[in-house]
Amino acid sequence: MGVARSTSTRSEGKVDGRPATFYYHRDDEEHKGLRYAFGIELSSDNFTTREDAEYIPAQNTIAVLPAQTALPDDYVVLFVEEHRAPSGADEEDSTYALPVVRTMVATSLPTRFVEDFAPSALSCWSTRSGGSSEDISLHVIVSSGSGARLAERFYVSAVKQVLSRIGLQQDTQYMVHYTQSESSITDLVYSTILPRANEGVSQAIILLSGDGGVVDVVNTLMSGTRSKQYLKPNIAILPFGTGNALAHSLKITTDKTMGLSSMLRGHRHNLPIFQATFSQGARLLVNKGRDEQDLHRDQAQGDAPTVFGAVVCSWGLHAGLVADSDTAEYRKFGAERFQMAAKEALFPTDGSTPHAYKGIVSILRRNSSRGEQSQDGAAEVWHDLGRSEHAYILATLVSDLEKGFTISPASKPLDGRLRLVQFAPQEGDEVMRIMGLAYQGGKHVEEDAVGYEEIEGLRIGFEEEDARWRRVCVDGKIVRVERDGWVVVRKVVEEVVDVVCMAV
Repeated sequence: MGVARSTSTRSEGKVDGRPATFYYHRDDEEHKGLRYAFGIELSSDNFTTREDAEYIPAQNTIAVLPAQTALPDDYVVLFVEEHRAPSGADEEDSTYALPVVRTMVATSLPTRFVEDFAPSALSCWSTRSGGSSEDISLHVIVSSGSGARLAERFYVSAVKQVLSRIGLQQDTQYMVHYTQSESSITDLVYSTILPRANEGVSQAIILLSGDGGVVDVVNTLMSGTRSKQYLKPNIAILPFGTGNALAHSLKITTDKTMGLSSMLRGHRHNLPIFQATFSQGARLLVNKGRDEQDLHRDQAQGDAPTVFGAVVCSWGLHAGLVADSDTAEYRKFGAERFQMAAKEALFPTDGSTPHAYKGIVSILRRNSSRGEQSQDGAAEVWHDLGRSEHAYILATLVSDLEKGFTISPASKPLDGRLRLVQFAPQEGDEVMRIMGLAYQGGKHVEEDAVGYEEIEGLRIGFEEEDARWRRVCVDGKIVRVERDGWVVVRKVVEEVVDVVCMAV
């Protein structure tokens, strides 16, 4: 087998005013990035191992920006360094969990390096405005309570610095909003972003949050009235939630920049969404499940309670563990809280078997020739799964629910295809084995016991007495359905928001 030809590029220039030689290694993933050294010329054979050469890995590179118009060969390289705990400090302390943004001024960088890391002209930050707060069209939303509660610190230490480097100043070119309650994002979108979108104003949101922040934006836009002039806002996600399913599935988390590279270099794409329509008694659980709220009612669906989502709608084990782990004690463990809750559900302390969820589950396919008519006139027929007890029912638009947990391996970023993962009740050890395969690239879908297919719709009729077993998860939100209630999930054709990413 021959050796692949390197596409490294080289140039002579300066770093912070000092003469330097640059090499940009582009194809070799192990060494991919910019390497440079002062005062010497490196041979193309040894630059990857030379100890006196500085190195900025591609995984750490945020963007390459023009330094100033008058000096076209000068660039500012934005990159991150891992924040290492000082000697004697607790390296698990969240204080040291965030990368640090660094900058370097360089002259005559390799052309390919500049091309690969130049910002997109269509990214969220290109929505510029200024003059007064009423004119601002770029909003930074910091979800103070998401995940490990690091979003505020990252805004101050990194996001603000990056935005300043591209010429945007807080309060004149963009506004920062810190969430104060579960309704903070909803209130902002309803009062500010939706009205301006209806006026045809281009707007952007930089969202330091998890999936819950995205679903708040989507639900507010979908629940409000949209004019003929409505112009979709776009969202750049900086993942600070617990699972961050959307960010992982859109490949925003594949590098070490915490979403900053996608924010600057990504492109806008429509975000596919689904609609979950519930029976009349369904209620949204809030405040760690202690309180209830009314759901939005969709007049087009007979005034039925409705939730919109972009990630997942589930019932059974997944919904139960999301709901049960939503406590202050569990949240300290980040994404591990889901596995901890799963073990408790699968191995009850009284020695009983895991709960078998009772209900009638039907799926909608488009290959039948009879049945009720859909909105586009295509024939529909609902297919019963053929059993009344279930362990896992999950419909999703994404591939990954958390980092490394591939629930739907056939899903591609933003492909808009709804897929169902389902299986019947099993012993706790068997469920753990099956779900453990999801951490091996989604191999669980190859199991005979697991049903996996693309669907157009999902319908569940609940047959549970205890309300605990009638909880449905929509993108991390928990809806409790009344006795003998139901939920129907369908894809949404209408486009209301774009997401910024580099995955497609």
